[in-house]
Amino acid sequence: MPHTQPAALVTGASTGIGHACATRLAAEGWRVFAGVRKAEDGERLTAELGEAVTPVIMDVTDTDSVNRAAGTVRAALDGQTLKGLVNNAGIAVAGPLLHLPLEAFQSQMDVNVTGVVRVTQAFGPLLGVDEGLEGGPGRIVMMSSVAGEMGAPFLAPYAASKHALEGISKALRRELMLYGIQVVVVGPGAVATPIWSKAEDVDPEPYRETRFYDALLRIRNWMVKNGPEGFPPSKIADRVFRALTEPKPRFRYAIVPQRLVNWSLPKLLPERIVDNMVAKRVGLERTYR
Repeated sequence: MPHTQPAALVTGASTGIGHACATRLAAEGWRVFAGVRKAEDGERLTAELGEAVTPVIMDVTDTDSVNRAAGTVRAALDGQTLKGLVNNAGIAVAGPLLHLPLEAFQSQMDVNVTGVVRVTQAFGPLLGVDEGLEGGPGRIVMMSSVAGEMGAPFLAPYAASKHALEGISKALRRELMLYGIQVVVVGPGAVATPIWSKAEDVDPEPYRETRFYDALLRIRNWMVKNGPEGFPPSKIADRVFRALTEPKPRFRYAIVPQRLVNWSLPKLLPERIVDNMVAKRVGLERTYR
């Protein structure tokens, strides 16, 4: 492949938004390094998308794995810069924070926050921090969420991880001005991906004896219903492609279904009013005994 072909690494490329990003970039003539944890996922991607996609085995929670992946990509680029890094890999942990096992919270942060830092540190040199490489600086796209600016009951771990990601992105954007590397945040609302279909696997039974149980059931049912009704992953991939290619991308893109209700009004209304609306909807209003 010619060295002038732009290249990007997409983490979490086996399904959902990551798979859609790999598909879109490959269709646009990019060389895609698809970060996957399992060899069979990489083989499936290559069979689906062809030689434009190069699977890279990596686990964002394993520093050695990430560093090996960066070495593989560096060798493949043969002295050229990486034009895009899409930090997409993520998980969603749910449960009432007062009763959530601490290990579950730590796992959430390790994947969604520390994992992003691991990947960014490992691949930063390839984006142009290593000034011995040829080609202009690349860009970083951070996959955040509506949860990066809002909070929902029983999704405190996920919201915490995305709030952290937003803060990291703002600081990193300013730091990397030194190298001309831009950092863009993409914050989707509900997207029809496996991350939310797994809501059915949320087990409320450990919380049956708590006062959160009934509300947790309502939230789980809402997630199961609304996740598949969200935007298709391809819509998010379209915005990621724009973030990587537009001359002057925005710092942050919010891509939210039913935008007025799910984004604009909650950001405009006083938080106390929004809190009361949410509490009433899911059954978290204060009760007296």
